[in-house]
Amino acid sequence: MLLPSLNTRWLALLVLLAPLLAQAWQTDRSYRFTILHTNDHHGHFWSNAQGEYGLAAQKTLMDQQRYDVQAHGGGALILSAGDINTGVPESDLLKAEPDIRGMNLVGYDAMALGNHEFDNPPAVLAQQQKWARFPFLAANIYQKGSDQRLFKPWAIFNRMGLKIAVIGLTTTDTLHITNPENVAQIDIRDPVKETLKAVAELRAEEKPDVIVALTHMGHYDNGEHGSNAPGDVELARSLPPGTLNVIVGGHSHDAVCMAQDNRSEQDYQPGQPCRPDQQNGVWIMQAKEWGKFVGRGDFTFLNGKLTLDNYQLIPVNLKHKIANQDGSETWLPYQQLIAPNTAMMKLLTPFQLRAGKELDVKVGSSDGLFVGERNKVRFEQTNLAQLILRAQMAATKADVAVISGGGIRTSLAAGELSWRDLLQVQPFNNQVVSVTLSGKALLDYLANVANISANSGGFAQFAGLSLVADGKTVSEVKINGVPLQKEKIYRLATNSFNASGGDGYPQLTTLVGYHNSGKRDAEVLRDYVIQHSPLRVADFVPPAIVHLTSEQRQERDKAQEKARKRSYPQMIMAWIWPRAAQQ
Repeated sequence: MLLPSLNTRWLALLVLLAPLLAQAWQTDRSYRFTILHTNDHHGHFWSNAQGEYGLAAQKTLMDQQRYDVQAHGGGALILSAGDINTGVPESDLLKAEPDIRGMNLVGYDAMALGNHEFDNPPAVLAQQQKWARFPFLAANIYQKGSDQRLFKPWAIFNRMGLKIAVIGLTTTDTLHITNPENVAQIDIRDPVKETLKAVAELRAEEKPDVIVALTHMGHYDNGEHGSNAPGDVELARSLPPGTLNVIVGGHSHDAVCMAQDNRSEQDYQPGQPCRPDQQNGVWIMQAKEWGKFVGRGDFTFLNGKLTLDNYQLIPVNLKHKIANQDGSETWLPYQQLIAPNTAMMKLLTPFQLRAGKELDVKVGSSDGLFVGERNKVRFEQTNLAQLILRAQMAATKADVAVISGGGIRTSLAAGELSWRDLLQVQPFNNQVVSVTLSGKALLDYLANVANISANSGGFAQFAGLSLVADGKTVSEVKINGVPLQKEKIYRLATNSFNASGGDGYPQLTTLVGYHNSGKRDAEVLRDYVIQHSPLRVADFVPPAIVHLTSEQRQERDKAQEKARKRSYPQMIMAWIWPRAAQQ
């Protein structure tokens, strides 16, 4: 093992020199292997209403691909880039046990730890590791305050005589976008430094021929990661050439198919050709989300050089909707349908039925769509956020409420609403909390959360107030239509995640006026829906929250400066005139 005192430059030098010290492969011999990969599963062990994806079809497809690889003289490696947890009520209710047991049957070889693996308390993650027959990998997650890694950093696989190392890496954003209580005892360190450290250790001890990084960090075109932590592109560019051969990633839910250098296809369609990204000699792959695709990369290793022979994203029973002449709609598959594996169906059906008994319970209805899609709740105020927040205000008798948009996971369709529907909207088991704040303290709090950038999980959704945010401060704040009074006491409702500092919100849990209701947010929403059904969309119009652009801020500042200059003569006269009158 390397000493902790070795700095990054020495690590980089050792990484570069290590391959020259040992050679396990045979000269002029071709080694073939294939990586089959998925990412961001999020509880989708069962197919959807249209029969798309699901582990039963995935099992059939993975077996077909594995046999095809073997028939052509290669060996297959099946990898998941993390986030098996959170997103489907059946899976959430059962702590992802059906997903993990299903992945065992598929034959997964390894999985990177995603940020959603920390949505539950550490004891749940420990139980999930016991269910799994494959390792959960993370080379950059440590016990807080020590140099002890908490998870297996890598796994070694032999495919057709070729030694392949797979290193796990997890986004550092996990510490900010996960309930702070669940990550209080961990430290997630810089992926670049930890990759250098891991690769140096591997080459000193294991001497692998190929090194794959299995990451949950995100793919961002040209490294433009915005408010997110740096992802796979930045990792590949930051390492000495030859450190890694392949990155299999997740987290950003992308089909990484490049239209040109540094620009991916924005609307990839199933069945189209797919060329993964390549940065600094490293191939970067990602297969969208939910098991919609299985990525397949076929490689040849010859005389120390790795070549990508072929790559494709194979759709798992994905379909598109067409309109018929009679006005009806039909779902047609993009490619030939994949039959579900009978052994997988036998395994998963009891889980699905058991969860369904608890979930398929009607709780109310609505007359229209309550919007909760990712591309809305992270950019603008929505009526679904308004519904959720009013429920929390009612439960805590609060004046105002706020939550981060990233906690809202999907929309509520018009018509009957079930307990399952509400759990899909709020799957995180957060509790509803409240805190009393002076008007001045509330103003400071609002300035912090209202100016969190759009397109991030922290984008604030509000109820009970209106305001103008300029990127740094807030103004024109009204509480239920009345201007905020700095000396008045207000009650603010939110959830335990945001109150604990999640998504970068100010921590509230240590304040004297803090109170945890002990009620789960989805349960609070359920009670409110039951009491107020049928819900009328027209009753949940979002408040007026104005976010000024940089141009608007400049125009406002210029106007204010001009107004001040115009007022100078009046100020002088007001100062002189009273004195003249006294003489």
